[in-house]
Amino acid sequence: MASTPEALVKKRIRKILDTTSTYYAMPIGTGYGNSGVPDFLCCTNGHFLAIEAKAGKGKTTALQDAHLDRIRDAGGTAVVINEQNIDQLPDMLEKLK
Repeated sequence: MASTPEALVKKRIRKILDTTSTYYAMPIGTGYGNSGVPDFLCCTNGHFLAIEAKAGKGKTTALQDAHLDRIRDAGGTAVVINEQNIDQLPDMLEKLK
């Protein structure tokens, strides 16, 4: 079974997080959870980081944007990572240290 482009981005994100001593959880969107929650909820060096993974021309939904904005308003860092900027993720994590 072939992986979707977004699944490949998530796999690369997990690999980066695993090599940087970053705690993360990947909430599963179900009827019992909150829709629009970012794909990765992370803590690195005491900093809260939320990552929404996208691929290709994938765009965040209005609900995803609302969650990302609420995280930023609460003092956290919230980013959208795709194939074009995934190589910048290690630097983003380093800046949070």
